[in-house]
Amino acid sequence: MGDDLFDRLHPQLQRRFSVGLDSGEMCVGRGVMDRIWHGGAFVRPFLKLGATRNILVPETGRHVPFVIENVPYVDAYGRETVTFVRTFHLPRGPRRFDATMVHSPQRQCVLDYLGTHQHLASDLHFSADQRGGLVIRSGEHRFREGPVDVRVPDLIGGDAEVREDYDDRTGRFRIRVRVVNRRFGPLFGYEGSFRAAYRDASAHGLRPGLRPIREEARA
Repeated sequence: MGDDLFDRLHPQLQRRFSVGLDSGEMCVGRGVMDRIWHGGAFVRPFLKLGATRNILVPETGRHVPFVIENVPYVDAYGRETVTFVRTFHLPRGPRRFDATMVHSPQRQCVLDYLGTHQHLASDLHFSADQRGGLVIRSGEHRFREGPVDVRVPDLIGGDAEVREDYDDRTGRFRIRVRVVNRRFGPLFGYEGSFRAAYRDASAHGLRPGLRPIREEARA
């Protein structure tokens, strides 16, 4: 993230995004999504397909309870990894949106591996807004399966923007996620708020089911 950017963040965001092996902390956020939405009907088949690997959420909803789990661990390739696993408790049952973040020296950015099998990888670029909030924007997306390693074309890909800040008045983090296709427009998103609790990562460990089934070596 860089010291200059980190120093511009709200102190509560600094702590939340310090979760890692060095800090020895994990973070569990619990809150409510005011709204989960998606684009037109053409989007739904892709969302349903992605949901089979815990990528994206095909349902919409309002006032949806959710949990986000950020737990650091060392993956099978010796890389420090932090989970960003979101569980949305929708009326028809829970849905998960799984991601794991790894720093890539080769690409000089953070890689966001999506889903249970890390088939999709996105470059992430970080910045801070004037209020000390964090802004994350996706860059290039790649699909990996066996020997296949291809860049996802802009025509079928989505540009993601994540905005997270801290509300001193309510003592809650606020988050807004929006994924847009450059040709077809808005695809998927959610917005809501949560409170965070910090725990000793070594004492609690990585609970069963939180780690990806398959880990991808390619950066």
